[in-house]
Amino acid sequence: MDNISHLQSLQASVKWRHLENVNADLWDTFCKLLSNQAIIMAINSSYMDPLEQFEIQLQTIEECFRNVFSMPNLSKLLERQKNSDDQEDIEHLYKSILCIFEDTLRILVAKDLYKLQILREMIIWMNANNRYLQERVMTIISKVIKFSRRKIQGYKTVDIPCMGHLAAELAVLCSHKNLQIVIQASIAMYHLLCIIKFQNVDVPSDTSAEVENCLYFVPFDKEFTPKLLQKNNEAIAKYVGDYLKSSLLDDFVFSLLKKLPKYPSHTSTEASALLKLILEMKGDQVIRVARIVDFIHTQLNANLPIDLKQTLLQIIALLTRSVPQKVVFQLLDYMLPVDRSVLKMWKAVSTESKSSCLVLKTILIVLKGKPGEVEESSKIRKRFSLDTANMMPVVAAQALCILLPVPEYKKAIAQFFPQLLIDLILQLHYNCEQNYKKNDNTQRFPQNALRILLRSSGLENVDSALNKRDCWNQFSSLTFHHYGVYLIARTLSEFNFPQLPETLHYLYKLSVEGPRRKEDSVTTVIFLIELLNNFFKDPFPEEFLALFKIWVNDPNSTVSKLSLQKISTMAPVINQIKNIKELLLCIVDALPSKDKTVIIQAMTTLRKLLSVLDKVTYSIICMRIASSYYSLMDHETASIRAMAFRHFGDLLKDMKQYTWMLKPAVIKCLVPLLLFLEDSELRVVKACKYTLNICAPYFKWKVIPLLQDNLYNYEIVVLNICNCLYNNFGSFISDIIFTTLGFLKSDRGFLRKAAIIFLGYMAKMGSNVLVKNEIWNMIDAIEKVLHDEEPSIKQMADVTYMLFMEVLNELKYSGLKQKIQRLCSPFQFKNILLLYNYKGRGASISFFSIEEYAINTIEKDEEENLSTLTIPSKN
Repeated sequence: MDNISHLQSLQASVKWRHLENVNADLWDTFCKLLSNQAIIMAINSSYMDPLEQFEIQLQTIEECFRNVFSMPNLSKLLERQKNSDDQEDIEHLYKSILCIFEDTLRILVAKDLYKLQILREMIIWMNANNRYLQERVMTIISKVIKFSRRKIQGYKTVDIPCMGHLAAELAVLCSHKNLQIVIQASIAMYHLLCIIKFQNVDVPSDTSAEVENCLYFVPFDKEFTPKLLQKNNEAIAKYVGDYLKSSLLDDFVFSLLKKLPKYPSHTSTEASALLKLILEMKGDQVIRVARIVDFIHTQLNANLPIDLKQTLLQIIALLTRSVPQKVVFQLLDYMLPVDRSVLKMWKAVSTESKSSCLVLKTILIVLKGKPGEVEESSKIRKRFSLDTANMMPVVAAQALCILLPVPEYKKAIAQFFPQLLIDLILQLHYNCEQNYKKNDNTQRFPQNALRILLRSSGLENVDSALNKRDCWNQFSSLTFHHYGVYLIARTLSEFNFPQLPETLHYLYKLSVEGPRRKEDSVTTVIFLIELLNNFFKDPFPEEFLALFKIWVNDPNSTVSKLSLQKISTMAPVINQIKNIKELLLCIVDALPSKDKTVIIQAMTTLRKLLSVLDKVTYSIICMRIASSYYSLMDHETASIRAMAFRHFGDLLKDMKQYTWMLKPAVIKCLVPLLLFLEDSELRVVKACKYTLNICAPYFKWKVIPLLQDNLYNYEIVVLNICNCLYNNFGSFISDIIFTTLGFLKSDRGFLRKAAIIFLGYMAKMGSNVLVKNEIWNMIDAIEKVLHDEEPSIKQMADVTYMLFMEVLNELKYSGLKQKIQRLCSPFQFKNILLLYNYKGRGASISFFSIEEYAINTIEKDEEENLSTLTIPSKN
């Protein structure tokens, strides 16, 4: 086709060469067009990069366009020529120029439909200058588009990216003042819609030619003709909205939008009317809302007429009606401080009352974030503002200051009141952590939004009361933030706010799902406890008690302590609670916490509940509680050790009628009770003495005089304990020795010293009943202490080591016989000297050498003095 056209052009140039002298301008236009056509055809057949090829061809076409359509009207040219032959040749030449230009476009489009983009550029050039022959331009465009429609016949798929932009240009021209332009534009628009519809139809590979031809020739109902599109924006909006894909519809909308500030008033008005229609009908199909909002924001900041700015704000409102989430997210993305144009767009958003729920719901998604916090997922940044700091939550609070006072939002506010309340309180807390400048109003947005929320929800009295109580100043410091939360919950309760059921339900849901951040849980717990205190009597409903069971072991120590404190207040009604056993065991599970303040609070709460607990339930869990106390008796914190010893004694006192059940626990705790008598902390010593006195009935031991300060001697106490053990608890001897050996590894010197003394007397008094394995275990353990850093402990270890070796050499029976001897036979003990002359903590200590010890055991065997204790034999 291009070779034939080129040949015809050459023949015509020979025929009309004489016109060079008749109308030089027309001839010059013809020659330039032929030259440019040759360039375009040459490039079209080259292997040049497609994008570069298109750009060169577009530049060449633009030059041709300006030459061709700046020619005077044919009638004017003919009037200038009196010779009829010249008139005929000029007419033929004129038409040939137009035909060559049209043929050039057809050739380009025939090879690549993507080059329909040139038609859109032609319309832009045409609108830029009224001197161009606009009717002729539109005639050629309509013919080329009709030709393109025929060209797609036989294609299985068609992909023409420029359809949206081209459709927008034609749609506006369908309402042009010039009727001829309207007619040609409507024809072009009709054929373009046919291509668009065919573009959207998936034609199966096995489709028959008849069916395919039907799709091609009859794409629409017979009622739809080009005439229907003339000055009919509703029809255009309907068909464009129905058949343009979302991505192409985005281009259509954006092209219309760009016409508003740049074009004459008539074009701008028509584009505005069509844009509003398409957004009303198909606004939910628009995808790239961010691009539209950004463009409008830029135009609002420009020097435009007020009525045009109002039109742009109406478009924001229409988008809010169709895709509120996308609009809100984009508006929230503007960095602080936001300008007046953004605030105007928020006001436009507020005019769409039907979208109010979705708008608030979207804002709440952002309001749950923490200013300055960037999640890991945001490393792939979808929005430009998520760089060093995410301040969208603060912008969300500022937006609420605009939206919440709007009367049309009252219903939506009632629906989302609990979420707005809690999230704004959390934002107040986050603001405390931000280093805002002194006069920065940014930090006041959450506070202002919260106060507006209260007033908009009919809680003006609450707002006034909070203001009088200086509540808002509490949030200026992290130290007093929790008190501010308490004040809000307390004041709402005092005024019996009607949103209580919804707020409790939301807090419960939030608690079950778990907090987004650790610091959030503290605010939730404070708020919930205060509401429950004011509206419910103890015990709380089972649903909320279940939360407290969870919170007792919360990773956040503040949450754990708050929960334990609240549970402790339920002591008077503790026996009314169902599943009280589970609640108590949750508290027991908190005792191994890494936070010592949590341990102390858990022990305090547990003691308070146990003091009033019914004995049946108590008896079921007392062994578990006793075991938990045992694990705390060696805690690094003295106050916790003291509480563990004392509370264990209280437990024995509470359950004195269950001595048979608690005997194993008492034997297990005996070793730490005895060893920690030498603790450097006086409160621990007093607690051990307190509990040992309570344990006396278990050992049939009159211990009280021996533990009095004026009579206290640690070795004598140990002797009495060993006597009781060998006489009453022979089956537990191995366990007691094993437990004591563990304390030799302690990093506390007083524990190693006390353990050495206890083991020495256990070996000395039980030399005739201990088995070899027990002696060897004791020897292995004491060898590791022979080189202790503390001289006094080293000397005691030396004495004890020699004692163990002596006992080992004196063993008379086999292991089995000695176990039977321990369990069944009576024991005969000699009068025993005090081995170490160690009176106890703070007393002076004197030692014998190993040689002196051997002599003393022989020469002073029968000597009676104050340091000798006669151990009665077992009957």
